[in-house]
Amino acid sequence: MAVSVSLPRLGMDAEPSVKVGFLAPLTGDVSSWGLPGYNGCLIWAGWVNEAGGILINGRRRRLEIIPYDCGYDGAKAVAGARKLVLEDNVKLLMMLGGDTFLPIQDFVTRHRVLTSTLLPSDLSPDTPYLIAPCEVHPIYNVTGVDWIQENRPALKTVAMCAQRDALGLPSVATYRAAFEAAGIEVTRELFFPALNPDIASIVSGLLSVNPDILCWDTAYEPFVHALTEEAFAQGFKGQIISCTADNYHQMVARTSKSFMEGFIFQFPDFDDPMLNAPGVNFNRPNEFFEEYNTRFPGSWSAVSWEYVSILALWRQAIELAGSSEAVSVLTAMKAGGRGGHAFGDAQWWGRELFGIDNALVGPWPVVEIREGKARIQEFRSTIDWCRTHGDLLERHMRALGQMWDQRVAPSSEEEEVEPRQFSMQGLSHV
Repeated sequence: MAVSVSLPRLGMDAEPSVKVGFLAPLTGDVSSWGLPGYNGCLIWAGWVNEAGGILINGRRRRLEIIPYDCGYDGAKAVAGARKLVLEDNVKLLMMLGGDTFLPIQDFVTRHRVLTSTLLPSDLSPDTPYLIAPCEVHPIYNVTGVDWIQENRPALKTVAMCAQRDALGLPSVATYRAAFEAAGIEVTRELFFPALNPDIASIVSGLLSVNPDILCWDTAYEPFVHALTEEAFAQGFKGQIISCTADNYHQMVARTSKSFMEGFIFQFPDFDDPMLNAPGVNFNRPNEFFEEYNTRFPGSWSAVSWEYVSILALWRQAIELAGSSEAVSVLTAMKAGGRGGHAFGDAQWWGRELFGIDNALVGPWPVVEIREGKARIQEFRSTIDWCRTHGDLLERHMRALGQMWDQRVAPSSEEEEVEPRQFSMQGLSHV
């Protein structure tokens, strides 16, 4: 007892830090879905460390975020995963996912690395340590379509486009299911290459069928901007819906407030007053938004808060488990089958679609641009829609080879996709 009393009490700085790997695109065309998320994590980690760090078994541990820029390249993701896991000993590996996750799937599973993705389509029974605890892309896109059907029932036709990759394909399947459930006919659909697509030809091709709605699917930010501006230039007057509308202020400035009025997407600004409502689990959203825009002006995007919400859920599980090891943290995180999603109480779900209940699915906001400002119109239940239309979603996912049991085998999507497409100069025919 005399010896123990004489020993100094260890503070946060005397303990080894808890390390989180941030393996995502920080440069390149997809960086808008990586770099803003890293910026947000820096703010949140600073808040945590200023408050004393992460509490594990009575000890305060400093949180350290270690970035690795993998672009959107599988080989770089492999190198990054090996470095972060084997050299840095990270306890959580945060990723965008998609084409960068598959090359490291066996590695993180073998090493039992708790890994997060923003794309639940990465999930399968073979990925027990992979979780999608924030963004259930692309399933939440159904909420925007459902809202349009209820609030603008006169809109009956849609033309949509997407880049053909691990982001675009499952999103197209989801929008197909959502539009079918809403009784909205898809009259034109095409995929475009991620390299130098002919935007003018894409938009003119979509407009040739005179749709009520244009849908940009989950196009990358530069494409969303280019497509929107081209639709304005070609005189479109109808409804636009998109998964994202990052830096929408630029689109308003380059088109007009009236043209952008009513634009529907899925990601709010965090100064939105509805984020202060009871049940929302993101801590101090307005303050976070203000600090983010002060430190990283002009870079707020759909992912600026998403990786942060994953960190918050992970930290809560660590402190509950008293351990940073993957099995203990995952068990604590999924205890009771429910969790505190950023936008409300949610359920760990996904077995029907992904073969494993590792996606945290709950309410999601429908966001509309009004008078040049994005505002949440309503929080809608993604899981309620899936319970009603799950068979429809599975059918369309399977048609595009996006079910978990199809992704390891060559896709048979050609028969489904080919009749919907058309050739155009400067655009690769899929």
